[in-house]
Amino acid sequence: MRWRPNGLARAAVRFRPASFAGTFVALVMSALIVSACGILLETGLRASVPAERYAQAPVVAAADQYKYVVTGGGEDREREAVPLPDTARVDAALAAKAARVPGARAAVPDFTFPVLAGSAPLTAHGWGSHAFTGSALTRGAAPSPGEVVLDAGTARAAKTSVGGAIALDTAAGRRTFRVAGIAEAAAADTGAAGGTAWFADAQAPALAGRPGKADAIAVLAEDGTDPGALAGSVEKALAGTGVQVHTGDDRGAVEDPGLAYAKHTLFGIGGPFGGIAAIVAVFTAAGTVALSVGQRAREFALLRAIGATPRQVRRAVAAEALLVAPLAGLLGTLPGIGLAHWWFGQLQDRGAIPEAVRVHVSGLPLLAAVGAGLLTALGAGRIAGRRPAKTKPGQALTEASVERVRPGTVRTVLGVAALVGGAALVGVAAGSAGDGAAGAALGVVMCFMLAVGLLGPLVARLCVGLFGLPLRGAGPAAWLAGANSRANARRLASAITPIALAMAFASTLVFMNTSERHVADGQRRAGITATHVVTAPAGLPVDAAERAARMPGVEAAVGVLNTLVLVPTGSGEFKALQGAAAQGVGSGARLAKVQDLDVLEGGLDRVGAGRIAIDKTLAGTAKVGVGDRMPLFLPDGTEVRPEVVAVYGRGLGLATVTMDRASLAGHTTSGFDGMLLVRGGSRQPLAALGEVTDASGFATERSLDAETGAWMNTTMAALLGGFAAIAAVNTLVMTVLDRRRELGALRLVGSTRRQVLRMLGWEGLLVSAAGVLLGSAIAAATLVPMMRGMTGEAPYVPPLVYGSFAAAAGALTLLAVTLPARGALRRRT
Repeated sequence: MRWRPNGLARAAVRFRPASFAGTFVALVMSALIVSACGILLETGLRASVPAERYAQAPVVAAADQYKYVVTGGGEDREREAVPLPDTARVDAALAAKAARVPGARAAVPDFTFPVLAGSAPLTAHGWGSHAFTGSALTRGAAPSPGEVVLDAGTARAAKTSVGGAIALDTAAGRRTFRVAGIAEAAAADTGAAGGTAWFADAQAPALAGRPGKADAIAVLAEDGTDPGALAGSVEKALAGTGVQVHTGDDRGAVEDPGLAYAKHTLFGIGGPFGGIAAIVAVFTAAGTVALSVGQRAREFALLRAIGATPRQVRRAVAAEALLVAPLAGLLGTLPGIGLAHWWFGQLQDRGAIPEAVRVHVSGLPLLAAVGAGLLTALGAGRIAGRRPAKTKPGQALTEASVERVRPGTVRTVLGVAALVGGAALVGVAAGSAGDGAAGAALGVVMCFMLAVGLLGPLVARLCVGLFGLPLRGAGPAAWLAGANSRANARRLASAITPIALAMAFASTLVFMNTSERHVADGQRRAGITATHVVTAPAGLPVDAAERAARMPGVEAAVGVLNTLVLVPTGSGEFKALQGAAAQGVGSGARLAKVQDLDVLEGGLDRVGAGRIAIDKTLAGTAKVGVGDRMPLFLPDGTEVRPEVVAVYGRGLGLATVTMDRASLAGHTTSGFDGMLLVRGGSRQPLAALGEVTDASGFATERSLDAETGAWMNTTMAALLGGFAAIAAVNTLVMTVLDRRRELGALRLVGSTRRQVLRMLGWEGLLVSAAGVLLGSAIAAATLVPMMRGMTGEAPYVPPLVYGSFAAAAGALTLLAVTLPARGALRRRT
């Protein structure tokens, strides 16, 4: 009789549905994770926003909005783009060069910056931008230096009109302007603030705090000019200036800086996290496939005993994968698309992605998800079926009836290598600081999880030895559970591994965030010694500190400009640009009266032009100390090398870099202080400047600002931990259903249903305890060096959160064991 492996595979699926159902579920979940992360990665790579402000300007010249980290050389050279914290600007004088190129009708330097009319924020532009935005005068004339054009709503609110005057706070100070005209603002000129003001192009850069600089240069074309040809001419004319020329949808990226960070965020989710998630998904699915094949060792042994060739057995396993994997992959991509849309929408709701960006779904990530599942099923099945296929027919049935005590040589060597690698990375993480510690810690969790998966039977026997002693004194059912576990270590390992996986990843991601927030909150509460904290969403008036200092009872008032800078760290293959929170202050000596930064070396009184103070963690990461010069990039990408004059210990809660305000303000979009720290005085007079709270209330508000980061970590933990938990339940159900003959035998020798269920319950508790212990150990090995490097303190683990993780693992395990067992026992009674 000729063997038909495909028919054999169909028969196996038909008569062993429980085993294949478990494989099907694992492959569906794998496809879900891989497709969702792939969709977000592709969306990040393809993300764009349509041009609105520059819709009528076919060509836009702007500065590069990225800094680059180059590592390696030759074929190994890699170039990583890091988005700037703020907008890089161009020399406004380049507009004259661009205007002279063939086909150009005009080249207009564009300026956009905030101003304040009292406490009302306005969006300000240079008047020349009306040529491409469509804003038009309804009364009066275009502004000259010292004049302003207002939209009608702003003029009414300020109770002024053409010929009148209005006092405005600008980055250059408070000034009074004559109202030259009233204009109807086009949609492209209306900012988030609502009100709009236009100034003379000759004066706008100075009022923005950036003399001689423009946000971009809009090049208008003569009739009939091809945009591509015009762009080429402009690029040639501006060659060597570092300016980039944009057309089409690329113009939208110039006017919406949030797109760069959105692409960075999406790439981070779909790239590094997506890679980890894909590895976890494939690793878990492979384990389930291997378990499914291993459970049918007797069937394969019987086939070998009656004459099946190794090739026929391998073909049967491959055919089973071809029957199950493609359908599971296709079904998994459907919820994967839904998960990607949900995740993307949540990021948009939290302001991490511009509203104009849309999810991009193509067949590429879906095909990758289906292909990954198919290759996983084929590879895992081939590896698991290799031994029964190679075994001699006479030995097949004998070997199938006895579980192997230890894993194979190759598996053991790889497992030990992963264990050694994880231990080595623990040492690297312990000796690193900041992002270096976080990067090494990620390798720790991956290496240890790989070691647990490869050395599963040995780990399981170790866990049984550890937990088996207490079981011996807990009654006959517990003793039998311990004996079963010792005799079936491989079966136990297949259940322990996904529980450990879920516990390790969930604990690492969640407790990393709780640890960082705990330290930051403590530093913030201890570091703010001011009596009152005044804030305003659009920025504080330029004279807020002077006005507060004149109020009765005020001892000190310090305005703080908050932003981000980029700091080069590492060397060789580990070079990176690390974002660091920065605060600009007028006087370091006055700052010490309202902030206690816990200065460890040097003094804040020396902070000034070309001199900065930094947090101790950043000092360790950048390998600098007092007296050294530290290279850094200001928010707009300008490179400076200030001298470090102080190192302090509370940077995580307050600011990582403290520097001279005047050196920082001209490199930000808004030159207004975001915070005013006041020592002494009363709350009521300060309310005229903005929202007033005390130090404790401000610490709570600042904690709420970190919710987006916390949500990201929690979501990632839920996805990875939830996937691993489902895999654990799936594995346990498969294992219990495969033991129906064993459970039936126990009933035949006189055991009651209750006794059998109690035995299974003890086994479930052993499995969950072992998984929780292993996962906790891996998380601890990851978190301790990471948090020591990032915060200088031990991880903070909220007992209730950890307890809920452990309880969830125990409850899921018991349900996954007892529910199918009840069904199996009921069918045999």
